[in-house]
This record gives sequence, C-alpha cells and structure tokens, in this order.
Amino acid sequence: MNILGKLKSGLVYFDGGTGSMLQSMGLLPGEQPELWNLTHPDEIIALHKSYIAAGCDIINANTFGANPLKFDGKNLPGFEKIIKAAMGNARAACCDSDGKKVYVALDIGPLGRLLKPLGTLAFEAAVNAFAKMVRIGAENGADLVLIETMNDSYETKAAVLAAKENCSLPIFVTNAYDESGKLMTGATPAAMVALLEGLGADAIGMNCGLGPRQMKKILPELIKYSSVPVIVTPNAGLPKMRGSVTVYDVDPEEFAADMAEIAKMGASILGGCCGTTPEHIRRMIEHTRGFVPAPVSKKDFTMVSSYTHAAVFDKKPLLIGERINPTGKKRFKEALRKHNLDYILNEGISQQEHGADILDVNVGLPEIDEPKMLCECIERLQGVTNLPLQIDTSDFGAMERAMRIYNGKPMVNSVNGKAESMEKIFPLVKKYGGVVVALTLDESGIPDTPKGRAKIAEKIYKTAAMYGIEKKDIVVDTLVMTVSSDKNAASTTLDTLKIIKKDFDGKTSLGVSNVSFGLPNREFINSTFFAMALASGLDAAIMNPFSQEMMKSYYSFCALSGIDERCEEYIDFASSVTVTMQENASACVEKSDGSGLKGAIIKGLKEAASEMAAELLKTKQPLEIIDGEIIPALNFVGKGFESKTLFLPQLLISAETAKSAFEVIKRSIGRQAGGKKCKVIVATVFGDIHDIGKNIVKVLLESYNFDVIDLGKDVPPEKIVKTAKEENVPLVGLSALMTTTVPAMENTIKLLREQMPECRVMVGGAVLTQEYADMMGADSYSKDAMGAVHYAEKVYNEIKKI
Repeated sequence: MNILGKLKSGLVYFDGGTGSMLQSMGLLPGEQPELWNLTHPDEIIALHKSYIAAGCDIINANTFGANPLKFDGKNLPGFEKIIKAAMGNARAACCDSDGKKVYVALDIGPLGRLLKPLGTLAFEAAVNAFAKMVRIGAENGADLVLIETMNDSYETKAAVLAAKENCSLPIFVTNAYDESGKLMTGATPAAMVALLEGLGADAIGMNCGLGPRQMKKILPELIKYSSVPVIVTPNAGLPKMRGSVTVYDVDPEEFAADMAEIAKMGASILGGCCGTTPEHIRRMIEHTRGFVPAPVSKKDFTMVSSYTHAAVFDKKPLLIGERINPTGKKRFKEALRKHNLDYILNEGISQQEHGADILDVNVGLPEIDEPKMLCECIERLQGVTNLPLQIDTSDFGAMERAMRIYNGKPMVNSVNGKAESMEKIFPLVKKYGGVVVALTLDESGIPDTPKGRAKIAEKIYKTAAMYGIEKKDIVVDTLVMTVSSDKNAASTTLDTLKIIKKDFDGKTSLGVSNVSFGLPNREFINSTFFAMALASGLDAAIMNPFSQEMMKSYYSFCALSGIDERCEEYIDFASSVTVTMQENASACVEKSDGSGLKGAIIKGLKEAASEMAAELLKTKQPLEIIDGEIIPALNFVGKGFESKTLFLPQLLISAETAKSAFEVIKRSIGRQAGGKKCKVIVATVFGDIHDIGKNIVKVLLESYNFDVIDLGKDVPPEKIVKTAKEENVPLVGLSALMTTTVPAMENTIKLLREQMPECRVMVGGAVLTQEYADMMGADSYSKDAMGAVHYAEKVYNEIKKI
C-alpha cells in the first residue's frame, strides 16, 4: 500500500525537525546538515529511528538542501552522493521498525535563489535542478516527494513540475506562510490551492515559520478550498536564546494539544518542523490516536490565480479586461510590431485600475513571433499587476509555452468541440492546470439553436472528464453573434447560457461586445446586452472596463441583485463618475494616479521611467528629480509593502525601475549629483546558501542609492570583518534562513564587535526574532527588507551629522 492508500485509513504522521535536532547532536555553526549523511551516518539513522519509535508514518530523508546549486561537486560533494547516502540511511532506519510500514520522503527545500524576473535564476534552470534531485531520490527508494518550506509560488511550481515530469511518486507540497497568511511573494492559501491542485499535487499544506497556534488561523482557508488532504507541520513556536543554546517556546504537551485541534479542524497529515523533537511527535500522536478525520471532500470552486490571490467564480460576476488584444486596435498592433512593451503593460495596469478582475492576453499578429512575445508579455505583466491572466491564443505551441511559465493557475482561451482542439488543449490543462474557456462550436460550425450549442458544451464536459479535468475547470462561452445580421443572435446566446446554468450547473463567460458589431453607438447595445446576460446568470464577461456604460450596468446589477451588500461598491463607483470616461481610451502613466516619473516607478515601467528621467533633466536639477520623484515613489511602494497592499514582486520591480532612472541621471551628469550614500555590506552567513532575503535587501538599498558591497552567500566571518575594515564600512547586514546557521551569524557579530566596534550590524531572516537579535548583540532586527532600508537611512543620517 502506498502512502495515498494509507491516507484513506486515518491520520498520517510526519516526523519532526531535522536541522534543530542535529544542532543538539553537535552540528557545528556553518556546517551543512546534509553532509552528516556521509560523515555521521549512524547519528542520522539514530535520529530517524527515534522518530519511528515515536510513531510517525513518514520520515524525511536528510536531503532538504541537497540540490545541484549547493552540492555541485566542487567545494562540496556532489548532490547525487548526498542523496544516495541520505536515502540509504533512511532505509536502514526503516528496516528496524518492528514490522510497521514506514514511508521515506525525498525532502526538497528551496534552492535559495529568487527566480526571474525578480531574481537571476531562470524558471527552467530551477526545474532542471529539482528534476535532478527527483530522479536520484526516486532511483534510490523514495516512497514520495515532499516539497516543503516554499515561500514563493513560482519556485513551488518549478519543483512540482520537476517531480511530475521525472517520477511517478506521490507529491506532497507545503508552503511557508507568514503571520498575515501569505507567502513571501504574496500568495494566499487559496491561490496556492488553485495552483497546486491544478498541477496535480496529491496533498498540500503548510510548514515552518509559525507555531501551531498561528497556523490554526490560516488552516480554515486551506480546508475550505482544498479537494486533497491538507498537511500541517508547524515549528515548536518561535526560537529563543538561552545562553548559547537555541530553544523553542512550545513544549511537547502544548504542541500536542494544538495539533489535536488542528486535526479536528480538518487536517489529515500532521507533523513538526523546526524545534520539534521525537517527544513532540510522540505526544502529538498520543493526543490524536483513534481520531477519525473527516473524509476529504471535493470542492466545487472554479478558481484562477495569480502569484498573490485567487479569483473565484462565485456570486459576483468577474470582469475580464479585453484590451490586450490587437483585434481592431491600430495602436496596439503598432506596439507589438515595435516591441513597445510599456504600452502593453500600461494597458494591463489601467484595466486593473478600472475594475478588471482578470486580464485577457492576446498578442497574435502574423508578422511577429507569437510564442516568444506571449511569454514575454506574461512575464512582464506579472511584474506590474497581480491580476490573474487569461492566455488567449490559437497557437497550441504558444499556449503550452505560456502555460508552463505562468505564475499561477491561468484561464485558457480556448477549447472548442472539435476533436483536434480538445486533443491538444486538454492535455495541457491537465498537466499545467487552468480554467479553460469552452466555445460552443465544433466541426459543423456554430449551431443556430440553444440546444445545439448546449449539446456541444455537454460533449466538451464529457471529453474533459476523460482527461481527468473536472467540470469546475470548464467555463462555457455560448458565443455572442452580432444582432445586426441575425435578430435572434442575442436570444440564442442567452437561452444557451440559461441551459448551461440550469441543466449542467456550469460556469459561463461571454465576449460581450461582439453583439453590436456593425452598429452605431455600440455602447448602447453592449451595456444593455451585458445587463441581460448578467440577469441570465453570466459568471464572467470579456469586456472593456474603460466603458462607463458597461461599468454602470455592472455595478447597478450587483447592487440590484444583492451581491453588493449595502450598495457600497455602487456608491463608490457612482461618486467617481464626475467626467465622461473616454471610450476605448488607453490610459497612460501621465494620466494615472501617481503621474510622471513617480507613477512609472510605482508601476514598474522601466522604459518609460528612463525616458521620463532623461526628459526631466532638461528642466530640473538631478537632486530635484531624485528627491521629488524617485524617493517619493520608492517610499510609496515601501509603505504599500509594509501594509500588505503591495507585495514583494511589485516592490522589487519598482526598485529596479528606480535604478534605471538613477542610471540615466548618472550618465547625464556624471558623479556630481545622485552620489552614493554610505557603504553597506550585505552577506548571507557562513554555512547558509540561501541568498533570497539578502538579494532583496541589496536591490532596495541600491534603489535608495546606497553603495552596496555584496559578499554573497556562505560567507565566513573573517571575510566579512576584513572587507568591513578595508572599505571602512559603517553598516553590515547579515542574513540567515536556517536555524543551523544562526550560530555563524552570532560568531560574525562577535568578531565585528572585537575588531570594528564602531560598525553597526543589522540582521534578518526567516528564523530570527527581535529577542534572537538582541541576544546576539545586533544593533537592528528587520522583519522585512523595508525595515533594513529604514535602519540604513537612520545610520546614514547620523553619519551626515558628524
């Protein structure tokens, strides 16, 4: 019986912490835990056995960081050798389990680098790195793949794809949420459910970062949307220092009591992460033994997602912005031909500002490379807007490439009743996940009757089911034809829509504006037809959110139907209509909130920012531009990030955009203005190869014009101190992700205090707390990158006064 069969018989238990346990067993500061597979195999086997004795069903092989980017066979042994040894140690421990079946998970953690466009690691490079780990693990006896502690939805997708493409093992995935219930890059639990279920993960959940009490607040959202078993493996609370020893503040009894509540809430796979011990696991199992979890039920939510949130097809109809499409748009076609991506990006930003929930993306022109342009537009759009995207193309190759690199669960436009269409689109939806728009046409054309179109929809539903695609991932487009050539066109469309709702309980979408083709004053027809469609049960409309008449119909319908409680959205909309909106207007940066260079930086429009900086230099002094445009824009985005209204991708894209404007100023006037602020060293401490947090701080400090010296990752204390002395650096920023490398951070601070007592030290990282920082003697602790910027500004201002 594999692990999925085991899940049907009751609760399943993972083991607890590995790194924190190895620290208690003698792991040295900066020493890689995975090396113990080779140097201390008996201790690793003993640790596994202690968790098996505690009663767990699954032990994680000691492979969390054994990836090719870290164990490259140069400075450290190759990852293949590490994984083979780890799997051998885990299997050896299972041999002495008194007949109980114990499963071994290939444990895969983050690679330690941000993926493009936020970082430097290409998506396919990440997939390839994970794939190598999966193949070695599967070949050496893994029973399942556990992808854990992922704090970025895009890296999560890369790991899951690698697992799916390189083994047939069950795939479990847990993400690391913060106290706000979001990943580092902004994803909510609902967004991750949409993404991971679309990719075919067998169980999903959360681990690390939080204790069980904090995870209880996040769990309901996972349970609400998930149709697969939910995993919860918390830390034993928060780390604290007692002398030179790291301890956690949730003892085994308290942990077990909280985990019993978590089981009652609906989680069916339980375990522990940092700070948990065999005793934590033993007590947890005692408290939940005999508990029969509620059966995992299929949830019927139709959801698409971006890297931050899910858009759910529910009571409130969704608006799909239609303007990223060359059809009938001369300026858009010209932008595609000239590769004017800022024009395209601004169409997306403006549609979001005008109320769109999803953006349709169609870049099909015969004279351009559509697959390349489509992927580039999707990547760039996801850097400036957090709306889910609808990938709209008739080129199957372009569709696959775009679905593969999309960060989230996209809408797919479209499939139809033709056998060829279904044979090509459904395998893509099954592999990558997506909600597919189903057009009610087939080899015979578009039926003239509602029954004929509904019959095609039924065929599409049934064929999709043969590919393992549920009805909730099909949105039927009953096809809008123009009333100027067929007086029954509108009624046929609406009657078909009603059949889809009544007979199939299906979700629907329409391209509304087609109804008025060839008629004058098209908005009159469009808005009235839109209202009729909404009243008939329409779930989503591809429409122009700049159209005041369309938005009047939409907000009025929501108020009249009771969707807009207390009419708040209608009142906000009505009060904002003080001037006539321009039909088909393409809002530009200068006309949007936050105009000019400031607006371009806020929105992440690099090319526009560079051009505007150059233009401003003709009339303004460099420092006036920096202080009046660039710094206020960065402060605006920084405050949004701190208040959780903007997320890490937007923060980093804006920072990079500000840097592009800075570069224009510097090239124009040399170094006489816009000079660097004080020097700051940033480094990930010895033994830690995770440089995501450090790199984020670097980008932001550079955008605020600090002179950053990046020493990289896995940096010995001696190198940091030597560089600080040679460069006369007033501030050092240290980062650590893993509990096992925090002692190396403490050693670095101690050495700095001895040799450069005047140098300030700021620290950050997922495992740190204010108490931890205080115990180590740091001058500042930052929960996020903006906190580091604030402290660096404080240090710089103090230096200026001297």
